[in-house]
Amino acid sequence: MLHIVIPAYNEELRLPRTLRALRRFVAQRRSVLGEVEVLVVDNASTDRTAEVAREAASPVMPVRVVECLQRGKGAAVRAGLLASDADLVAFMDADGATDLTALDEAWRRFQLGADVVIGSRALPDSVADVRSCRTRTAGAAAYRRIARRLVPGIADTQCGFKVIRGALARAVAEDLSARGFSFDVELLVRLRAAGARIVEIPVTWTDVPGSTFVPARHGAGAFTELAAIAWRTRGLGAPIAGRATVWAREQSPMPLPAPVALPVALAVPAAASLLGEA
Repeated sequence: MLHIVIPAYNEELRLPRTLRALRRFVAQRRSVLGEVEVLVVDNASTDRTAEVAREAASPVMPVRVVECLQRGKGAAVRAGLLASDADLVAFMDADGATDLTALDEAWRRFQLGADVVIGSRALPDSVADVRSCRTRTAGAAAYRRIARRLVPGIADTQCGFKVIRGALARAVAEDLSARGFSFDVELLVRLRAAGARIVEIPVTWTDVPGSTFVPARHGAGAFTELAAIAWRTRGLGAPIAGRATVWAREQSPMPLPAPVALPVALAVPAAASLLGEA
């Protein structure tokens, strides 16, 4: 079974279109994907986000609303991961920016032995329609440089499409502390420390208007959160003890990569306010 987590804060306008597209996609691929349920995490919305999510439910694609009163995309995704009990759990953005055919490629990669499949706008075969200006580009580049020090080898930590084996996702989510837009980095750090085999895939990605990320408002906080993640995860050079490590060793069908030593805590760059779409 596949659960798809969609974090949503005041998404009554964009969410219905995404859920309709997802329902059509699931209906066409039921023979491959099997049962699919969507978990919309209502992140303390003040509009009709929860109502429009429930209205989108159908026998083909059940939709469950998970309440998360703690604000922040990271908090919402964590709540969704912990609410799942499926074999595979994915999360994607409410705006549907990533083309859903990424699910087909993710499914294929799991058949080949991946533990985690993440969308990447930075791969040569990706197609990304990204808004850009000088300040957004400079801020995003600075952010990526720091993120890559924490998770070497990952080209795009911030694409909102990721699929994880369910038991591993729930084990790692227990320790996830980042609540803001930088939560993906901590998630990847902890997945790698758990010994998971992480695979990036190309995606078709469209920048949809209406993002809740505003560089002037959230940029500095995202950089600060990166520094906090580096501090919290220092010493995770070896696989963390607990369920995630046991899962990875016993169930992963392919050899696991050697753990990567993590850097010490990072200073927040002066250009923090320039952060754009990372």
